Amino acid sequence: MSQLLDREVIDDTALVIDANALSRSVMVQHLRGFGFATVKQVGRISDAREMLENRPFELVVCDTHFDNGGSGQELLDELRREQLLPYATVFVMVTGQATYARVAEAADAALDSYLVKPFSGSTLFDRIKEARRRKRVLKDVFDAIEAKALDRAIALCLERFTQRKPYGLYASRIGAELLLTQKRNTESQKVYEAVAETHAAPWARLGVARALLADGHLTPARRKLDALLSEEPQFTDLYDVLGKVQVEQGEMAEALTTYRTVTTLTPSCILRLQHCGTLNFYVGSATEGIDMLERTWVLGQKSRLLDMLSVLLLTFMRFDAKDSKGTVQGSNTLQRFSDKFPDSARLRRMAELGLTLVALTEGKPAIALKRARAAFTELPLPDYDMEAATNMLSLLSRLKRHGLEDAEYQLIAHAIAERFAVSKASTEVLIAAAQSQPAVTAWLRATYAEVMRTAEDAMQLAMAGHPKAAVSNLLERGSATGNAKLIEMAGLVANRHQERIEGVQAIVEDTARLAQLFCAPTTQLAGVRRSNRAVGGLVLRR
Repeated sequence: MSQLLDREVIDDTALVIDANALSRSVMVQHLRGFGFATVKQVGRISDAREMLENRPFELVVCDTHFDNGGSGQELLDELRREQLLPYATVFVMVTGQATYARVAEAADAALDSYLVKPFSGSTLFDRIKEARRRKRVLKDVFDAIEAKALDRAIALCLERFTQRKPYGLYASRIGAELLLTQKRNTESQKVYEAVAETHAAPWARLGVARALLADGHLTPARRKLDALLSEEPQFTDLYDVLGKVQVEQGEMAEALTTYRTVTTLTPSCILRLQHCGTLNFYVGSATEGIDMLERTWVLGQKSRLLDMLSVLLLTFMRFDAKDSKGTVQGSNTLQRFSDKFPDSARLRRMAELGLTLVALTEGKPAIALKRARAAFTELPLPDYDMEAATNMLSLLSRLKRHGLEDAEYQLIAHAIAERFAVSKASTEVLIAAAQSQPAVTAWLRATYAEVMRTAEDAMQLAMAGHPKAAVSNLLERGSATGNAKLIEMAGLVANRHQERIEGVQAIVEDTARLAQLFCAPTTQLAGVRRSNRAVGGLVLRR
């Protein structure tokens, strides 16, 4: 079939992903006939991922089934979820299985079109043409997003939804997502609820839970997730949100069970494998953790989705298994990435920990201790985050067997907890990182109790009519330790009692300065780094 889709198509590039060489060839012929000047083709998911991460395509036509690992659906979900597939890309899925569940799953993934084999060239033409039309109809929304005019984009989306204009349902999802990014959580929840009432879409019900979670309402969010899970156990995005809630509630073992399930459902999803391997590390399940993270390395060593935290934790577990060769390999990989990105303090710290583990495997504990002490001096720095703290505790728990004295260990653990024990969940993560050693567990929980007492004492002072003293105490401890909870509480008390605090403006500015330094975490409590997309959310990148 030789017929141009539209005037723009002659400048566009397409990608065909299919394990069958004959099917690829036929598809390429069709797309060239539609006007695509450049059509690339690959037969493996790993090759497709690498191509899509490194260059834009206007159209992707992808088969669902691959014998050599992964599926087209998993590829689409992961790339969209992690902002590696631009909105402008039309993604068409091809399958031989015309089941409702698969079609529904594809629709929830914001798929542009779906084709069931066998199909004609004219059917393919019509589906691609319609998908490209939707992109043009919603162009004003995405132009507004591109220009960072998010209020306008939200208004356009909600107008299209409420007035039942074409593609209104799709627009409602974009609008609700934008509301969440703007922290307008209650408004976002209402949009998701409106969609759920009329369409019962799993993504809308998940959105309600996400909005509740964003407002800190863990218990009702958990109830929504549990109900959705009982009805839609194949809806994989909900597992990401459920796992996050479980970690926030300090339920590390339960979160691991959640990620075990979702990695079974999506065995080639790099990020989920990393999360599962990470949680295995924290709960002490080394054999499974090594398997998960080694699978991650095989699938993701050329992917942007690979996080070096996975390599560091794998190096720790290989060290524990007395795999000296594997420990050195892990350390070399960390060093190679650190050299490649010399401005990254995060990678430099990981590489230092890798070298410390190598020193231990080589029977040089004195050198290892010296490296660890040097690394710990960075604790007061603003960019020393929760991840760096857990990695340090993981190292110390191993140094304990190689000459680290209890007094020094307790001193370091206390300093780390003073800064990062801001909640029960964060404290439990610190404990897990230290391999749940009884003495260290006691030290960390005692320090968390001290932080809570400081907060409670300040609140009592404020309630007793002494808000300035309360703020001063909170700022003093917050400034000394970098504890985000105390700094944020100081800001809340200062703003609530402005009229009763002399010189309040200077205090508010001081609090804001400290908050900017210490209250913007760059990682989750436990797990690999993600894109800026909220867990379970829709990608809004154009």
